[in-house]
Amino acid sequence: MTRRLTTQDIRSMFLQFFQSKEHLILPSYSTIAPDPTTLFTVAGMQPFKEQFMGAPAVFDGRGSKRVTTAQKCVRVGDIENVGRTRRHLSLFEMMGNFSFGDYFKKEAIEWAWEFLTSPEWMGMDKDKMYVTIYKDDDEAFGYWTQNIGLDPAHIHRFDADENFWPANAPLEGPNGPCGPCSEIYYDRGPKYGDDTWSDYYQTRESARFLEVWNLVFPQFDRQEPDANGQPVLKDLPFKNIDTGMGLERVASVVQDVPDFYSNDVFGPIIEKVAELSGKSYEGEVSVSHRVVAEHIRSVSMILADGTSFSNTGRGYTARKIMRRAIRHGYMLGWREPKLFELVGLVVTSMGEAYPELKENQSKVEAAMKAEEELFLKTLETGIQRLGKLLSPMKQGDVLAGDEAFTLYGTYGFPLDLTKEIAEEYGVNVDEAGYAESLEKDQQLSREGSKYGKSELFGGNQEVFDGLPATQFVGYDHLQASAQVLALVGAGERLNHLGAGSEATVILNQTPFYGEGGGEVGDTGRLEWAGVDGARGAGVVRDTRKTKAGVFLHDVLVEEGELTEGVTVRAVVSLERAAIQRHHTATHLLHAALRAVLGSGVQQKGSLVAADRLRFDFSHGAAMTAEEVAQVEGLVSRWVSANFPVTWQEMPIADAKAAGATALFGEKYGDTVRVVKVEGAVDLNGVSVSSMELCGGAHVSRTGDIGAFVILFDENVAAGVRRIEALAGDAATAWVRDRLNAQAKAAALLNTNPEGLEARIAGLQTQLKASEKELGNLKRQLAQAQMGGGGSAAQTRELGGFKVASLKLSGIEGNELRSAADKLLDQSGADMVVIASDRGLVVKATKAAVEKGAHAGQLVGKLAAAGGGKGGGRPDMAQAGITNAEGALGALDTAF
Repeated sequence: MTRRLTTQDIRSMFLQFFQSKEHLILPSYSTIAPDPTTLFTVAGMQPFKEQFMGAPAVFDGRGSKRVTTAQKCVRVGDIENVGRTRRHLSLFEMMGNFSFGDYFKKEAIEWAWEFLTSPEWMGMDKDKMYVTIYKDDDEAFGYWTQNIGLDPAHIHRFDADENFWPANAPLEGPNGPCGPCSEIYYDRGPKYGDDTWSDYYQTRESARFLEVWNLVFPQFDRQEPDANGQPVLKDLPFKNIDTGMGLERVASVVQDVPDFYSNDVFGPIIEKVAELSGKSYEGEVSVSHRVVAEHIRSVSMILADGTSFSNTGRGYTARKIMRRAIRHGYMLGWREPKLFELVGLVVTSMGEAYPELKENQSKVEAAMKAEEELFLKTLETGIQRLGKLLSPMKQGDVLAGDEAFTLYGTYGFPLDLTKEIAEEYGVNVDEAGYAESLEKDQQLSREGSKYGKSELFGGNQEVFDGLPATQFVGYDHLQASAQVLALVGAGERLNHLGAGSEATVILNQTPFYGEGGGEVGDTGRLEWAGVDGARGAGVVRDTRKTKAGVFLHDVLVEEGELTEGVTVRAVVSLERAAIQRHHTATHLLHAALRAVLGSGVQQKGSLVAADRLRFDFSHGAAMTAEEVAQVEGLVSRWVSANFPVTWQEMPIADAKAAGATALFGEKYGDTVRVVKVEGAVDLNGVSVSSMELCGGAHVSRTGDIGAFVILFDENVAAGVRRIEALAGDAATAWVRDRLNAQAKAAALLNTNPEGLEARIAGLQTQLKASEKELGNLKRQLAQAQMGGGGSAAQTRELGGFKVASLKLSGIEGNELRSAADKLLDQSGADMVVIASDRGLVVKATKAAVEKGAHAGQLVGKLAAAGGGKGGGRPDMAQAGITNAEGALGALDTAF
């Protein structure tokens, strides 16, 4: 090849070439799978499954039996190999040309050869081209040797497990379209390996002979085996072509680089990772650089296509990829969000071909940053806990499944992340035990749901069948007279409830609000006179309702006996007033957020309780202090204006026409209740009002809300923020507590509240200066104890390695690691071990690691002898210890 082509050049040339062969160029389909069989688009042909089965080849009104695409694909089945090998990617671009009953084998082979070898196109050396074919595909062999002129010695014949699609379909299925394939390889030369094409027949693995294109010829319909168990392959009524060229692989060949991590797309990302981490990229050993670069590209594309981080489906997969990248960023030294800063490089290299990256760049960056902030909070603690579990273990040991599940439940570690870290220690994970612990946890959750309210709100719902819907009078009255229609306990109808009993009570009407719309269920009391005139009373501990509108009151009888048919006095507790304040404040908060942050804000969930409110909403970034102040200010203005709060029922069409806000995804009936604040407030000359569809309880005037304060704004999921706030007495009490705490802090620092900030700043400056001075003293102390050139160290041969060891006093943390670096440089040793009063560090050279040295395994053994635990990577590991002599004394037996 005489010219160096960029990845963009190759992509464009491929599409242009097949356009010249009368193919219709179609844009890449989304990474979100076009059919329900997979979460993601996993192959270039996947969007055309219907056409391969005979559906009309019509695309956006354009008919063509020949199409070509550059398709973005996502595969994560072997994600643990990404970054560790030259072949694995979670996101890759598949260049493809497809024929639906039009041309077949001859044209596909000839055009592939022309594109690869013609000087007008890729210009690859013909003498370096090699091919594998299905063992019985004499037709393809004839085209390759006679039409193309390829030397038969450059062709290997393999069985159906290698050169058939699906793999081994004749023997194993599945039934349906299938066919042989021809795979095209390029010899990259001896600098990538000294193996031969003959060797490849035996090994099937090579860094020198790289597959660049797979031509699949679906020509058979695989049917059930015959009576003798022999596979049945019938000719399809029309034959198709499905080809796939891995763009990243071709780019590495054309650009003559070791692997795709060095091509023009990955290269700049790798360089930026090295710059941000301060750690140079050293090829295949720099696994973390590679993982971060690959995964940031993958997640950028997935998010740009509309997937959001979550705990299920595609969102969980995206989160799994992202958290693997965050973990490797952590290994590079990042303790704050950095990955999102790499998105711009992905957009620069791929945005022209995939404009959705440009259009959604800010959203992608915000979602990534939020996920990093969320996961980094738990990652360090989880890694330390896992390290303590793994460090005393030996290669081949098994980490208990319940420990792996604890890491998941407590620290958010998915199982595959635990497995990957354990692999670095040579430790396996009990996956069956993990699954058992997970099932137990899920079972407990199910049982908690069923029995947590005295078997009230789960289990046998049929017991409520036939009961009429409860009339709710709680909008206007906080107490009412009602008749007991039914008593239910343990899923059965009861005749009576005695003192000390708890069960479900159903009334014909109720002032108690049943939990819904984020508002908690009401509590209160029931009072009655028994048949003999004796007084009866019970506590209403919670209220919910069925889909049929039957209100369920969780009642504990305190005295007397409650029976069906008795009339009770139902009284809602005073907490309702506080709940109403928080509920109306939630409406005002929602309106204020939309005014300040934009109409893209949508409610995603809420909790309205007596002591607080919680509001989840769609927004891609943390609120600024100014935005929080603006929102608080708007709500306070509504409160000060003391506007009436009204409600009325109306047809849903009329409510929407009037501008009422409805919750996205919520199902409403034909008639809805609309809650409106009768007055608007001003924001920069724009009138802001509040009117929502809502079935909850509210104050009668905004002034009833009283004080309002936002406690915090935090991230809870990709693109979803959460605000917690207080209203009324709860807000006033919170403010007073904070003022008291501020006054106490100021007194401790010998200042007043107004001078607190300046006093803290001064103390921080003093602390930094002291820490710097202390660090310098510790480094000087370390140097003095090490002697010139590390002369104080003891050096000996252990396990085939030259090992230098040294004991220091009064040194720990960064200074201990720096001392290890210096000793490694000065001593000429393969490995160094430095122990101090409370710390132990082991470091190994790159060459030693390649020969099998593993600092993490060694530090675990030494730390155990020194009364501590620790672990780490093959090249660097550390531990906390209590006995430096014991740790160093174990060196001779540790190898």
